[in-house]
Amino acid sequence: MNQPTTNTNAYLLKVDNLRTYFPVKRGLLRRTVGYVKAVDGVSFGIRAGQTLGLVGESGCGKTTVARSIVRLAPATVGDVVFDRIDVLSANRDELRQIRRQIGFVFQDPFSALNPRMTIGEIVGEPLKVRRGRSGSAREIQNFQARPYRYSLLSHGLNDRERLAVLLKEVGLSPECMNRYPHEFSGGQRQRIGVARALVLEPRLVICDEPVSALDVSVQAQILNLLKDLQEEFALTYLFIAHDLAVVEFFCDIVAVMYMGKIVEHAEAEELYRNPLHPYTQALISAIPRVEPSLRGRRTTPGGEVPSILSPPGGCPFHPKCPLVERDCLKEMPILEEKGKGHFVSCWKCKKK
Repeated sequence: MNQPTTNTNAYLLKVDNLRTYFPVKRGLLRRTVGYVKAVDGVSFGIRAGQTLGLVGESGCGKTTVARSIVRLAPATVGDVVFDRIDVLSANRDELRQIRRQIGFVFQDPFSALNPRMTIGEIVGEPLKVRRGRSGSAREIQNFQARPYRYSLLSHGLNDRERLAVLLKEVGLSPECMNRYPHEFSGGQRQRIGVARALVLEPRLVICDEPVSALDVSVQAQILNLLKDLQEEFALTYLFIAHDLAVVEFFCDIVAVMYMGKIVEHAEAEELYRNPLHPYTQALISAIPRVEPSLRGRRTTPGGEVPSILSPPGGCPFHPKCPLVERDCLKEMPILEEKGKGHFVSCWKCKKK
């Protein structure tokens, strides 16, 4: 099994051998001639209160993993367990309750907000959709177990009062509720997106490259905001990014993806101190460093990026790998533990 051996019950979210394939159709009759393996055997777990960073270059399948977790993209095979509930086999009512506990912060703060709706309508829309649907006994128990300030529902606030509290929490004035998205900057729009993600009191928030479209100074503000909200509201994050400098600051655990597969998985401190996979080493060496003493020799893999329609046999990184050997061309290496909690998919990496 290409994954760490873990106890499913210890995780808020557990993904096991997730595969999401998209058919390629050609010809007049639109026959399926192949599949794009966007996600190909991804496994990880996130404990409550943790932040897992899912990193890799554009097109490696990070966003498809997030969409498959909430069934916005149909998973081909695998297991996704959220709070001990099997997401992929959940019925309509169960899926609605699961999605209520998972918030999304999107990459582009400009296209993520409806320009024809006011901020109050945008942030409050999930409340309007949910109105009239009573929570299950399990949901109510989860709310009661959370920090006092977080359980806004138990305070007897109406919708407008609740939105005012949320806007203050993300650093905006409640007076913004009657304004439109075009009146705000990119950083302010992303704060609005964060408020919308929190309005239904989720337990897990999926951040899909939430700062990549922002200026560097604004990125720091949004990251600090997310950290403060995590501590105050007992949140768990799945943080998707391609900027490893951001992930180093923000995440507890890091999983590195390449062509639909996780090639390295470890605690953030361990991974940045001792990257083992050649792809991870190349990504970390490309992080800009201000202090000359922290700058190392930059590793630039050669070769071309393989086509996702016809991936190479064996290790998918071997066309670009400086350590490639004959075994790398024949068989895909399994994700195995090379050190305590440090999993790598590479034939050349030795156990410590």
